Amino acid sequence: MHFNESRLSALERRYKARLINSLSGFKSANLVGTVSAEGITNLAMVSSVFHLGANPPLVGMIIRPHSVTRDTLENIETTGVYTLNQVSASFWKQAHQTSARYDAETSEFYATGLGEQFREGITAPFVEESALSYALKVAEMTTLAVNDTVMVIGEITDIFVEDIAVMEDGYIDIETLDTVAVSGLDAYHVTQRLGRLAYAKPDLPTRCLGDDE
Repeated sequence: MHFNESRLSALERRYKARLINSLSGFKSANLVGTVSAEGITNLAMVSSVFHLGANPPLVGMIIRPHSVTRDTLENIETTGVYTLNQVSASFWKQAHQTSARYDAETSEFYATGLGEQFREGITAPFVEESALSYALKVAEMTTLAVNDTVMVIGEITDIFVEDIAVMEDGYIDIETLDTVAVSGLDAYHVTQRLGRLAYAKPDLPTRCLGDDE
């Protein structure tokens, strides 16, 4: 099947959205936790989180433009802080439900039954059920001229993760936490690790690390 420019432009809008969103393959499933200036908590599913750097520890995500009300974006702009909470197989349906368009006075925590958790010194809420969560402060926000989406870059201030998932070399084995992945707009997956590979060098053969050998 071949979709050229003219065929892509002629596609029905929702079909095209599903097609294009599927191209990038598996993505991480995260819930963004924020709170408004009035103290109303908000929770939103995102699959656009990406690593930017380790020193300083930076993570980016893309949020759709202000064509409609975006409580998550407005809360981040107002408070400058938010949390990212990885989704596990035990609550993936509830996580997906946060993408429904609730009004600004309704907390998605309450609407979906997910646990709202606050930690000392951090004003943004965490998802109690998440086994891997981290708090961020805004480092930079940029509106992309190409489509008016907003790139939010956050600096990680605190990480909360189950001890069992942190390996001796710092690697987080997210598979032990039953973390799920997203493909397209609405498909959720569990994963099976093939293995970890040693740092690649041109004069050495590829080899597995540790227990994956």
